Amino acid sequence: MITIKEIAKIAGVSATTVSRVINGRGKVGDKCRKKVQKLIDDLGYRPNINARALAGQKADFLGIVTPNFSSPFYGNLASGISDAAIDAKHRVMMSNSNKTNTVFDAVESLRDFGCDNIVLHNKDLSDDEIIKLAEENQGLVLINRFISEIANRCVWLDNCSAGRAAAEFLYKNGHRKIAIINSDRNISDPFDRLFGIKQYFSAKGIEIINDNIKYAVPSLQGGIDSARALAEEGADFTAVIAYNDTMAVGAMNEFQNLGFKVPEQISVMGFDDILIASTSRPFLTTMRYPIYDMGQYAAKLSIQLTKTEASSINQSHQFMSTLVERQSVKKMIESS
Repeated sequence: MITIKEIAKIAGVSATTVSRVINGRGKVGDKCRKKVQKLIDDLGYRPNINARALAGQKADFLGIVTPNFSSPFYGNLASGISDAAIDAKHRVMMSNSNKTNTVFDAVESLRDFGCDNIVLHNKDLSDDEIIKLAEENQGLVLINRFISEIANRCVWLDNCSAGRAAAEFLYKNGHRKIAIINSDRNISDPFDRLFGIKQYFSAKGIEIINDNIKYAVPSLQGGIDSARALAEEGADFTAVIAYNDTMAVGAMNEFQNLGFKVPEQISVMGFDDILIASTSRPFLTTMRYPIYDMGQYAAKLSIQLTKTEASSINQSHQFMSTLVERQSVKKMIESS
């Protein structure tokens, strides 16, 4: 059976353009539309019955594309998007972009089901590839990533500022010797947070030595392994900032298993403020990542984009992190 991607390849157009011709939605030039329609007819393409049935219900759809939905972070993101979409009387569809289902396939499948609105979370595609997707999909919004060329389509967090805020909190509580447990993923978030942390301490005349910075998979085990490495190497520090709450809790548990008291001997901070932060022992001090609020905002922006030209939307879509102080950081001196 001929597929949309095969028709697109023969016609020399994008799969999205073919989907628009099939669904009768979106802007396609008359010449291009006739060319694609002729190929559809000549090659005997038959659209997915279930997809057409859903699209034929005349409902508005909003699609969510993320690497997975199993982690608390992506679950909170999906909840925010879904709640805003449902409030706007849109039905929600979800698609994973993993190794067997690429981002392009995920977006195409959502378009086949009549999704004009799509919120995309992706750190792996190049800027040019994301820009191309945005150009082909008027209602596509990129969340948790900033690309200047499509700034009006981006909803993102200021990670540099979040890093500085975490550093400031530790500094004001008397911590001068810092260790960092960072993500080993080659994406902007860990680099930006590290930059913000180093920037703040550098301005105070404090250098964070490279031996005190550990990189690992951003998971519970990554936090455990990094904490063990810091302890075994005899690193000199009073506080640790972890890339996310999961790593922070892993590190905190390992420090305690090794005989250290948290926060009496070692203070620990995380990022995100997911459920585990308020159930760990001690409760984790962290920088709240407002991903639920960002998801809601992204859904509303996506719906707005299908009604308005992107170039006419000029407001900022940047969010800021906020401190959630709990029990895992010791106050060594009175704040000043």
